[in-house]
Formats: sequence, C-alpha cells, structure tokens
Amino acid sequence: MQHVRVKLNSTDIGMLNDICNSISNTAKSAGITIRGPVPLPTKKLKITTRKSPCGNGTATFDKWEMRIHKRLIDLPANEKVLHNIMKLKIPKSVNIKIEVKD
Repeated sequence: MQHVRVKLNSTDIGMLNDICNSISNTAKSAGITIRGPVPLPTKKLKITTRKSPCGNGTATFDKWEMRIHKRLIDLPANEKVLHNIMKLKIPKSVNIKIEVKD
C-alpha cells in the first residue's frame, strides 16, 4: 500500500504548527489515521559579526541566529485527502514537500 510523506520546514514555528494542525484536521475529518507531526531536529544557523563598521576598534560582537524547524507527517495515499491538502493556503515562510512512498 502506498503512503504519502509530507515534509514541512519553516523559520516561523507558529505558522508551521498551524499548517500541521490543518493537515491533521483534514485527514481526521476524512477518517484517516496519520502518524505525526513528528518534530525533526532544528537546524541552527549562527553568524557572529563585529559591531564596528570599519572592523577596527573595540572587540564587541553581534551574534545572529536563524532556526529552521522541521516536521514530518505520514498518511495513507487517499486521493480526496491529497487534493484537500494541496488546496490549503500555505504561507511563503513555510516550505512543503509531498512524496509518495511504496
């Protein structure tokens, strides 16, 4: 039997959780049991820069960090549910990837 794997990632955790909830509600309303959303490890991108515009002077630094949150949802391949998931309004800050597995 085929399964569908939905991979989601975003820098905004609130939007990511909202989309995960809407996907799970869509599947539950159709009577399908899903596995997930499974939180995957968060990727942290860190950059340290000098505060001084010329690079000389006091040794003060700014530290910047961007976190990329990831979720994974597995569900059985059902054409009706997949059409409803594809019709969802996904914000630009959330990346979604849908794969069909055997």
